Amino acid sequence: MLDWLLDSDPSIRWQVLRDLTEAPAEEVRAERARVATEGWGARLLALQGDDGQWDGGTFFPVPYDGSEAGQPWTATTYSLLLLRDLGLDPGSEEARAAVGKVRENSRWEEGGQPFFDGEVEPCINGKAVALGAYFGENVDGIVRRLLGEQLDDGGWNCEAERGSVRSSFATTINVLEGLLEHERATGGTPESVAARKRGEEYLLERVLLRRKSTGELVDPDWLQFSYPTRWFYDALRGLDYFRDASFLDTAFPDAGAPPDTRLAEAVGLLRSKRQPGGTWLLENTHPGRIHFAMEDGDGRPSRWNTLRALRVLNWYDGFTPPAAAAGV
Repeated sequence: MLDWLLDSDPSIRWQVLRDLTEAPAEEVRAERARVATEGWGARLLALQGDDGQWDGGTFFPVPYDGSEAGQPWTATTYSLLLLRDLGLDPGSEEARAAVGKVRENSRWEEGGQPFFDGEVEPCINGKAVALGAYFGENVDGIVRRLLGEQLDDGGWNCEAERGSVRSSFATTINVLEGLLEHERATGGTPESVAARKRGEEYLLERVLLRRKSTGELVDPDWLQFSYPTRWFYDALRGLDYFRDASFLDTAFPDAGAPPDTRLAEAVGLLRSKRQPGGTWLLENTHPGRIHFAMEDGDGRPSRWNTLRALRVLNWYDGFTPPAAAAGV
């Protein structure tokens, strides 16, 4: 399985070395550095326009009239999100040049705001915070806005400005990922840390999948694992967030903090989807225009989903007695 994962792009290889092997740190750093100059990372960087944008726009490509199937994923926001997922070193010369062009040129379609000032929807602003914090830009203003938009149930919803008082899993996971990245980069504030914890509790109270009121599954699509996740929620995305967040606990700097017991159902789902050969499939690709494909399509083994699933299970099982882990 490791050989299959390592026989891939540098963006996957360095994360496999870091998360699934005992490779020396210098080997991980060397492999990560190749993301900027080889494979998908270099290819994506080369697609940035002279205007600092990808495909001519910030959230949507230009031109775009809404008539094509799905949502296009080729504009600046989703291109940067993919570079972050690939692990482009934010301190690299290539990253600083690309992000500098975005900072100087990219404006949100909603109101013409500079990219790292954010716009009005929390689902989009969560992404802007994640990107700004990762790439070393000041996004404190967006964080303050998000803290003021947290709903009473602990989550967030892009529909709140239109009267919704209930949170959305999709909006909440995007905001949580942003707040986590901001906290990792800056230490956060007592208020932002508390807001992130409340948002986590919103998902945990619903065991990452179910309505709190009835226990019913919220959306069958959440049982299907996609990559890239775009703005959508699914159980694997939720699990990988909690794994990532566990490493902010300074009491557990190497293995991460112990998993919450309320993750058990989602972990059981994750185990059930492992294929006989040890892989996980790509299941729910979100339709829309892309720059280029990174996998073979739905129903085929997915290196991205396999990497993400294995590192979740390594973390989870590291704190779970073997008998209990096998019975989840």
